[in-house]
Amino acid sequence: MRTLKFMILTVSIVLGTISSYAQGAKTTKPTIIFVHGIWADGSSWTNQINDLQAKGYPVISVQNPITSLSDDVAATKRAIDRAEGNVILVGHSWGGFVITQAGNDPKVIGLVYVAALVPDLGETLPSLSAKGPAVNLKDYFEPVGGFVYLSKEGVKTVFAQDLTGKQQNLIYATQTPASQTVFGDQSGEPAWKQKPSWYIVAKSDKAIHPDLERFMAKRSHAKTIEIEASHVVMISHAKEVLAVIEEAANSKK
Repeated sequence: MRTLKFMILTVSIVLGTISSYAQGAKTTKPTIIFVHGIWADGSSWTNQINDLQAKGYPVISVQNPITSLSDDVAATKRAIDRAEGNVILVGHSWGGFVITQAGNDPKVIGLVYVAALVPDLGETLPSLSAKGPAVNLKDYFEPVGGFVYLSKEGVKTVFAQDLTGKQQNLIYATQTPASQTVFGDQSGEPAWKQKPSWYIVAKSDKAIHPDLERFMAKRSHAKTIEIEASHVVMISHAKEVLAVIEEAANSKK
């Protein structure tokens, strides 16, 4: 009888150990949270989402309202709250403003900026943009009801010039416009001063000048990778962007 009880106890301990190990294994990989920019949406990251999920990463793609910086940060913080364990934030364009703020959450262990804006304390989108050479993006703005859309010609000329016509049309149709008030929102204390960062410079970017991207990458002490691509580098060069995200996710904490 004692032998039977001992065997049952031993099996229970072994099963419990296996279960604990399995649960630990599930939480080993950080959650990758994608944050899109203006004139894009959460589907901009479809290629990376599919590949990361296939490799066992938990993934969340935020749908920013782009009604204010605080609203977008709140949306990203909700995503962080949903995540189990550590988080890597990946931001494109205006999404860089968002992850710079939301990245202060203690669960965030790394920031990946993809042709993104990387503000310092108190900077706005116009004041940060003025630190680099000018681009003619504003020539393609279409204001409607207090929001700013990007024209179809703008998508083809300065936003996604290296994509197919079909891809450009999809971006134009699904774009998330920005409230005009967004352009005056000031950034708070930046997470990049405390968290490791990576930056992807899009060398043919006509929406944010590549030299401004290089300036922001250097200022934030980010590990920098340059890719010959338009502003939507995550679509035109999906695999290269994926590799940087995985590097961030696998870096020593």
